[in-house]
Amino acid sequence: MTVLDSPIPRFHLAMPVDDLTAARRFYGEVLGLEQGRSSDTWVDWNLHGHQFVTHPVPHFGLILTVPAFQQLADRLRAAGAEFVIEPYVRFQGQTGEQWTMFLLDPAGNALEFKAFADDSQVFAA
Repeated sequence: MTVLDSPIPRFHLAMPVDDLTAARRFYGEVLGLEQGRSSDTWVDWNLHGHQFVTHPVPHFGLILTVPAFQQLADRLRAAGAEFVIEPYVRFQGQTGEQWTMFLLDPAGNALEFKAFADDSQVFAA
């Protein structure tokens, strides 16, 4: 069984960086991580099946199945959680289409939960 076949959700971790060019060189060339989607402000990396992101905004979460994402969103709404970003579909109709939501824990830590329409596109560029 590979990490992608595992019933355990993969983590999503955004590590703050202040120089994206240096981050691309270190994580891509030095560590040899496969690069996924990117923009001018972030880069997705495949860290042994987990989604590691170099990004200016630190946050942590999980990549869930779509049903598990919807169940968690319903649970959070029922509990009265305040979302920084309400659950919605990001990159709709594009490679990497995904459900996503952001919220803060009581200590102010940013959490992102996501679910891909097509799980094989988690690291698609």
